[in-house]
Amino acid sequence: MTRLPLIDNSHTPLVLIGGTLCTARLWGPLIERLNVSAVICLTLASADSAQESSRQLLPVLPPRFLLAGFSLGAIVALQMAADAPERLAGLTLTSVNPLADRPENAVPRRAAVQAAREQGHGEWLSGSLWNHYVAPTNRHNRALHDTLCLMAEETDSETFSRQTEIAISRRDNRAALRGLRCPVLILNGEHDPICTPEHHRLAAECAPKTTWVTLNLAGHFCVLESPDNAAAPLRQWIMESLICE
Repeated sequence: MTRLPLIDNSHTPLVLIGGTLCTARLWGPLIERLNVSAVICLTLASADSAQESSRQLLPVLPPRFLLAGFSLGAIVALQMAADAPERLAGLTLTSVNPLADRPENAVPRRAAVQAAREQGHGEWLSGSLWNHYVAPTNRHNRALHDTLCLMAEETDSETFSRQTEIAISRRDNRAALRGLRCPVLILNGEHDPICTPEHHRLAAECAPKTTWVTLNLAGHFCVLESPDNAAAPLRQWIMESLICE
């Protein structure tokens, strides 16, 4: 891997928000390839809604920052864009469903938390979600499988429960995208049955300054499945956002 020149974003840190059952491990390969000077990795662990998460995070973050969210983290990032658009130098939504959750999803979502508690998070993820999380070509990638299971195992049941409540209670915040004046990147995997290409189209069509990139041979966890291909548009988005500052 060729290391690209350092991007000095010390005055505008890159804030990364992970998704359900994710830790900072999610971002490791990507951070190495982006080679930026200031990164803040956040795990959603202490709030039961995107609105509460936004209220907790905004006061402790720098006045201006680049914001990128993955999956559930993208839902919270979109809420932060609705609450404080003037704080964002740029916004990236990766593997996002920008719509409100369907009411009928609440019962199976909460049942999944209980099943994971009983089985162990890693074993439950392997049996229930692994085949939905990655592209078919990556289903035999043992290292990737073990990384996702390890992140799940590192996430306690209370955190998983709170993350689930964020998903259940999420709002449709697409209107926030229409008001943004900063560069917006929409990033997704081609083979994602959870947050589909259609979900990303719905997000991309709402933002006036949007770049939409779909990664081939990647699924929901595109940032781990294809870090080289994910890093290229993210690095371009960072440089564009800093130029616009």
